[in-house]
Amino acid sequence: MKPTDILKQEHRAIEQMLAVLGKICDMLEWGERVNPEHLDLAITFIREFADRCHHAKEEKLLFPAMESAGVPRDGGPIGVMLSEHDEGRQFVRGMASASAGYRNGTANAAANFTGNARSFIALLSEHIKKEDDILFMMADTHLTLEKQAELASEFDRVEHEEIGVGKHEEFHRLLNTMKNIYLPSDSTKTRL
Repeated sequence: MKPTDILKQEHRAIEQMLAVLGKICDMLEWGERVNPEHLDLAITFIREFADRCHHAKEEKLLFPAMESAGVPRDGGPIGVMLSEHDEGRQFVRGMASASAGYRNGTANAAANFTGNARSFIALLSEHIKKEDDILFMMADTHLTLEKQAELASEFDRVEHEEIGVGKHEEFHRLLNTMKNIYLPSDSTKTRL
């Protein structure tokens, strides 16, 4: 499997969490109470899976390999992606601060959470499209098959040494739990 295919698979999981986060925002905006732990779990998934695991593979491995192959960082798509990663981290910090306030009953905490979360969802949704449709195609074009195999191996190393054995599966279990709560299946409707 190409390293860009691995990253695209991770994008699909991140998009699912963005959908969960969107549903949480809907509920908060409607004045419904949301379990504060669920806000924290969504943030944990974003920080650990989307940023520490996924973005680390891009920032530490893929982007430098692309630069070495002649894709410019400054003034090019890599620079834009890095800037958007940083912007996303700011929104996540805002979500975390608001989540703590929500847990403690602070006025406007729900609105602060949803404001940051909605901005994060919009940013990351477009960011993923750019990577899937433009940047990853550039990577596939510029990186040799040998370099791609090396990157795929390095991705495995990141998973095991930096993230931890079994953590990837743990993130997917967390995602499935959150999807079951906030995005229940329509299978019962289709059977009627």
